[in-house]
Amino acid sequence: MSGEAREEILARIRRSLTRGRLSAARETELRELVAAHRRNLIPARAAALDDPDRVSLFVAMAEEVQTTVARVNSPAAVPEAVARYLAAENLPANLVLAPDPSLDDLPWGARPLLRIRRGRAEERDAVSLTPCFGAIAETGTLMLISGAGTPTALNFLPDTHIVLVYADQVVATYEDGWDRLRAAGAMPRTINLITGPSRTGDIEQRIELGAHGPRRLHIVLVDDRQKAGDGEDK
Repeated sequence: MSGEAREEILARIRRSLTRGRLSAARETELRELVAAHRRNLIPARAAALDDPDRVSLFVAMAEEVQTTVARVNSPAAVPEAVARYLAAENLPANLVLAPDPSLDDLPWGARPLLRIRRGRAEERDAVSLTPCFGAIAETGTLMLISGAGTPTALNFLPDTHIVLVYADQVVATYEDGWDRLRAAGAMPRTINLITGPSRTGDIEQRIELGAHGPRRLHIVLVDDRQKAGDGEDK
């Protein structure tokens, strides 16, 4: 967006609010407030935990909102865990895989019956698999970011969404997740905070899954990203 177009949009907003531009002092004050990234109230139940207990809390909170979780020892066990989940849910062994380089070294060839396509989700895709940027223990929430390797359509279009999470990506609070994201560099265009599968309570006040996105959300949680492993999960 050009500076001229941006200024015109802001001018229209000011006119609708029947006010002019902010004073230079007020503008400086607000910019400093935004730059400070002040934290909200931090729940002690997550912030006071050590790493293993924080991961356990994340799993418990995710499962409370109908997310299923499979924990594995190492990255080598991920393809087996994915294949096992698809078979257990009687889903086809077809999945669209995010083109993110972090998924390249997983031993997909060990499960030759998995038919994998890399790229954006399309209407025919029933299952997607994506990495995540972070996982929030206090609510069992996934933090997913958009980019060339992680198209946002993968998060919403397929009926089943599988997310790969490493234990060292689990943080206590939302503030911790935002801190990590700021430290990583430029903000992505889109950040999706996903807590459980898509749902609505609008239909006769009953919870219906899959209302605006996936009806199934499954997490493969890797306890040790450095461990070579033997392909067997816990």
